[in-house]
Amino acid sequence: MVREHSAGIPSIEGREDVRDLWFESALLPQGWASRVRLTALKGRIAGVQVDTAPTATDERHALGVAGLPDVHSHAFQRGLAGLTERRGPLGDNFWSWRELMYQFVERISPDELEAVAALAFAEMLEGGFTRVEEFHYVHHDLDGTPYGDVGELTRRIAAAAAETGIGLTLLPVFYAHSGFGGAPPAARQRRFVTDLDTFARILEAAREAVRALPGAVVGVAPHSLRAVTPGELTPLVQLAGVSPLHLHIAEQTQEVLDCLAWSGLRPLTWLLEAQPVNQRWCLVHATHATREELQALASTGAVVGLCPVTESNLGDGIFGADAWQALCGRFAIGSDSNVLIDAAEELRTLEYSQRLAHRSRNVLASGPGCSTARTLYDAALAGGAQALGDEQAGLAVGAWLDVVSLSPEHPALAERHGDAILDSWVFVAGRSAIDCVWCRGEKVVSGGRHRLRDALVARYRRALRKLLT
Repeated sequence: MVREHSAGIPSIEGREDVRDLWFESALLPQGWASRVRLTALKGRIAGVQVDTAPTATDERHALGVAGLPDVHSHAFQRGLAGLTERRGPLGDNFWSWRELMYQFVERISPDELEAVAALAFAEMLEGGFTRVEEFHYVHHDLDGTPYGDVGELTRRIAAAAAETGIGLTLLPVFYAHSGFGGAPPAARQRRFVTDLDTFARILEAAREAVRALPGAVVGVAPHSLRAVTPGELTPLVQLAGVSPLHLHIAEQTQEVLDCLAWSGLRPLTWLLEAQPVNQRWCLVHATHATREELQALASTGAVVGLCPVTESNLGDGIFGADAWQALCGRFAIGSDSNVLIDAAEELRTLEYSQRLAHRSRNVLASGPGCSTARTLYDAALAGGAQALGDEQAGLAVGAWLDVVSLSPEHPALAERHGDAILDSWVFVAGRSAIDCVWCRGEKVVSGGRHRLRDALVARYRRALRKLLT
């Protein structure tokens, strides 16, 4: 039998560091295939065979798909999930939620941050995400002074990723101001704010922290146009080099109004005029972008990072996904506030937002007769790989062996074949259909549970007890 190989993948002469997975059906880049064997060498796919019988050394499963990238996470906010669902005296929106988030940040220690992040990362793996972009902006001690090791909290994020086995793109965040035009930071932002020199040291600490993690990437995240001045943004772009650049933009209507008052331009228009936005940029949310702005953005090849569950939870608004799709715009999905971690739920919520907005069904399917879930899945897989600086996506030679197996015993998947499997996973079953997950060739989830779930939950409980009592 012939094994496929790509440049940089050595031939398999021995069996050291080799794993063979066999699936009755698996979704490959060219489509669904039957009787598929994936051979991995040192975590990467070294061979793909189809229409082949299983061997005694194969680990056998029924349904396999590539794990999805999570392009936007604030892991520490997992500890806040469910604690902001009470109505305030004047109503609630993003800004009132942010005040509650600040209260949580004011108390979290390095040990507690690592404990919360580790559970969030484990739940991402259980939910079908195999790589995460951590948009990490809590840098300093409780009083706002830098730790003796300026990368203390950055290292804790890397440690949580190493423990759980998730792939990591780590983006330290530069945050210096409370509003457009360089407004002084508020007291409750003291753990975030830094100057460019200190940020450069944090960035270097991040690169050192992930050095031992297979395939890890470090990029740069200017927090938002309201937190970064024009004079700061350009050197940050230069610091990133060819690495990923992520930025919150146009998430809130108030943000758009404030940007207009400051510059006379909407946020996305301002950015596109001020910076050479290209394929290494991921603009997170872009909820309140106009059709003209989306058209200009699509021409850059940048990715829009959509977080439909969080955007719904915060009442942000509805992204113009149908218009973006018509422009051949690239998108990916993220779990953001981690109020609910489920890759399928993010895709489902994205489509349902469009159905509510347009009073129609299957709005984002790529054409007549096409599967909506397949359209969304393919786009999120490709866009996510681009946004996270991963060189290749999908179950193909040269890519990391990041695989999710779906349980054929789940009633939602009964007698499903081809794209109907994806439709039933995304719109019916969600994370409850996930059986096993491999990340970088290592099996990290079995029977829907992370291999360290019990220990991670126990540590998380201890952390929350300290934080909330």
